[in-house]
Amino acid sequence: MTEMSLKKKSVLAMFWSGAEIFSKQGLQFIVSVVLARLLGPSEYGTIALLYIFIELAGVFADSGLSSALVQRQDLSREEESSVFWFHAFSGLLLSILLSLLAPYIAGFYDKPVLKPLLQVMALSFFITALGSIQHVLLTKKLDFKRPMQVAMISGVFSGVLAIVMAYQGFGVWALAMQTLATSIITTFSLWWVSDWRPHLVFNWEVIRRLFSYGGYLMLSDLLMVTYNRIYTLYIGKVYSVKELGLYSRADNTKQIPLDLISRMYAQVAFPVFSKASKDRQKLRKGVRYALKSLMLITLPIMMGLMVTAQEVIVVLFGEQWLETAPLMKILCLAGVFWPLQILNINLQKALGHSRLIFKAEILKKVLGIGFVIVALPYGITGIAWSQVAYGLMSFILNAYFSGRSIGYGLIRQLDDMMPIILVTALMAISVYQFGLVYDFEPLIGLMAKAGLGAVVFVLAAILFRLNIIKDLRLILSGRQMA
Repeated sequence: MTEMSLKKKSVLAMFWSGAEIFSKQGLQFIVSVVLARLLGPSEYGTIALLYIFIELAGVFADSGLSSALVQRQDLSREEESSVFWFHAFSGLLLSILLSLLAPYIAGFYDKPVLKPLLQVMALSFFITALGSIQHVLLTKKLDFKRPMQVAMISGVFSGVLAIVMAYQGFGVWALAMQTLATSIITTFSLWWVSDWRPHLVFNWEVIRRLFSYGGYLMLSDLLMVTYNRIYTLYIGKVYSVKELGLYSRADNTKQIPLDLISRMYAQVAFPVFSKASKDRQKLRKGVRYALKSLMLITLPIMMGLMVTAQEVIVVLFGEQWLETAPLMKILCLAGVFWPLQILNINLQKALGHSRLIFKAEILKKVLGIGFVIVALPYGITGIAWSQVAYGLMSFILNAYFSGRSIGYGLIRQLDDMMPIILVTALMAISVYQFGLVYDFEPLIGLMAKAGLGAVVFVLAAILFRLNIIKDLRLILSGRQMA
């Protein structure tokens, strides 16, 4: 593929990837706002108890083979079909396994309702596995238009179902059925929009060869999920489902814009970086502009959420969620580092360094678990602060490996981000001081703070000669992409 062709496909991919994620996340956001007003922290805390088991099973079902297919440049129908049948079998096996484990998980938490909940939600693994290859192959071709259409369809139907069930008084079952409905509609729609069909062929040698790359990514993802969700085991067992619901609401609210940003970049960055992996100079240039554009969006949003947390929570979810605000302020600090981790990891994935990623994840998770252990006596607030420490440590380590790989390490990354950091800091301080002086109703206060923040950010950008419009134009035009 020529450089101009790659640039054109990258721009189109970024547009459709953004459209897919904005439509999907936007619908999820609207649905979550409605559901949060119909359901309370206890219902969300109950479903959050199952997150770690659901996500771990999802990692096992994929086994890193999807990333291996994207990373490889030439694929045969035998390889694609072998992975399809492997995903189908592993998805079925995990659905059965989770159903068998459901009574013991319910007994661990002393919550009988978890048994039928998990058994119903476990069906989604087998159903999702049947459409995984179609999505992978569309991603590999940088075709995000059709996945965007699929996301819209599944988001609308599953969201409406969940809202109707919650309104009718089904409680936590509304959330469980939303998960199952999403997997059914998504898989059916992917088969509808994709002309790829599996052949009746399976080769263990293909799986073994792909697993030599994807296996390390699977182990890395297992470590990441275990660390990210281990707090649910502790909070759900030692404290209450209400406190777990509050923590999950704070984390999920913070994560909404992060998912919009990081998933869009991750979906495009990995295949694009993979295609440019032979040219280190081009790759470094692409990573540099990706980082600048990421932080140009991420920093103002996270700091803006932090200084308006109370107003955001009340306006969106209602007074019953007000206790979430202090937790969200802390987690927004941790959220600053998340897109940086996604970007640096996708760089290593594109270079084929899956073993390095795994080793780095082991080191990060060992240190991260240490942070959590130290934080446990301080309750959910302490756990939130442990995420800030973990995010900073992860960024430092990931940037170190990027420095070794392409010469774009911690110092260079900080240097590129520093003007954005200074401008954002001025914005956050101004909005915080404004909040100390003036006390408005939540909606009026949110609008006033958002307006002030936008004005200060633009004026500070001009003061520090941060040419936002020029940078965004270059990024969106594809002139600076790998």
